[in-house]
Amino acid sequence: MLKNNEYFGGQVKSIGFTGKEKPTSVGVMAIGEYEFGTAEPELMVVVAGELIVKLPGESDWTSYKDGQQFNVSGNAKFQVKVPTETAYLCVYG
Repeated sequence: MLKNNEYFGGQVKSIGFTGKEKPTSVGVMAIGEYEFGTAEPELMVVVAGELIVKLPGESDWTSYKDGQQFNVSGNAKFQVKVPTETAYLCVYG
């Protein structure tokens, strides 16, 4: 079943679904800066656009563009700068 999610006053929207092996969501982020928290590990894939990310425990920001991915540990917070509207895929667990 599909689940609509909306965060940061509608600036980030996603649709969650049961993926082939793990819960998954696909969404879009508007230009801006956001802080996300994770309950479990996440694999984030940039579908189109760019995410500039500061992962937990890191002091540097890293840019991820079309087709690139990164992992976030569970029970953590990470910061994201979005310089252009960006589509992403997130796999949980």
